Amino acid sequence: MKPCLITSVVLATLGLACAGGAMAQDKKPIELRYSSGAPPSGNPWVMQINRMVKDVEEESKGELKIVPFFASQLGSEQDTVQQVARGRIDMGGYSSGSAALLVPEIALLIMPFYFKNTAELDCVLDEHLTKMVSDLYAKKGVQFMGWAEVGTIDYFGKKAYTSPNDAKGIKAGGYANKSFELYNRALGANAIPLGLPEWIPSIQTGLIEVIGSPITFALPSGLTKVAPVATRIGLYDSPSLTLMNKAAFDRLSKEQQDALVRATARNPPTKMRAEVRGFENVLYGMHEKAGGQIVTVTQEQRDVWRKAVESMYPQLVKETGGGAEAFFALMESGRKACAK
Repeated sequence: MKPCLITSVVLATLGLACAGGAMAQDKKPIELRYSSGAPPSGNPWVMQINRMVKDVEEESKGELKIVPFFASQLGSEQDTVQQVARGRIDMGGYSSGSAALLVPEIALLIMPFYFKNTAELDCVLDEHLTKMVSDLYAKKGVQFMGWAEVGTIDYFGKKAYTSPNDAKGIKAGGYANKSFELYNRALGANAIPLGLPEWIPSIQTGLIEVIGSPITFALPSGLTKVAPVATRIGLYDSPSLTLMNKAAFDRLSKEQQDALVRATARNPPTKMRAEVRGFENVLYGMHEKAGGQIVTVTQEQRDVWRKAVESMYPQLVKETGGGAEAFFALMESGRKACAK
């Protein structure tokens, strides 16, 4: 081959390589829409989701881009969790109450007063339930990405609720699931299922008198302005779940899937929980400073509440059906193991 011809071939090859590199750089990232009911600012969830956006971009080297939609922009949690299952929305963060609409067994995690404390709950979730939860969601066409945290659920209304007698006949708002329904039935209260966007107007119009909410949502969203009396009762600590449409996950390359998993692993559940729980006392202080009232229920009072509703536990398991008995059995054995 003549020298000039060699030069031409080399230059042509280099040109193709450069063009290929430019094409790779110009390739648009795969966008994954992420739905959240979190207010757009002033809470740890937004920080966590924005951090996830950055982590996913870094781990995927720009091939994946999480596009978050806050404040229920794409619809209420009850609506969007269904859309994630159908593939109309790629992924989202969901409270246990909403996540239970796809996998009813999840509602067993938020049976009021069931877990002794948050340490017991965390242990059961991380060491005993993760695989079963992953399998249950996979059957619904959903990829379980991991646990996060909503916070402790307390009562917010226009008066305090320190005794089960205070709940008789009241109109209580909450997520539409069996646990919410049976709990209020056991108390003699009227259960009114509502999506997040309906909470504040429902208090304002008198449709409901009280709502169970974490302070991490109640204060930033403005709920405390219309329901200024917070009863720190600790109905339950609510885990949240990061869920993704399984078909959308499966369409990604193996490298992209691994990048998404690595990005999630950067911030394990222990860290996510600590961030949310650490913020709760700060927000309660802000609520009080703004003129709100806080009533803290004693352990003895809380025990009275538990006795009033514990009969609902086996009933809820029975009415949930499906794999609820196996799920509850794993919860029970997990509690015993975590107590050691």
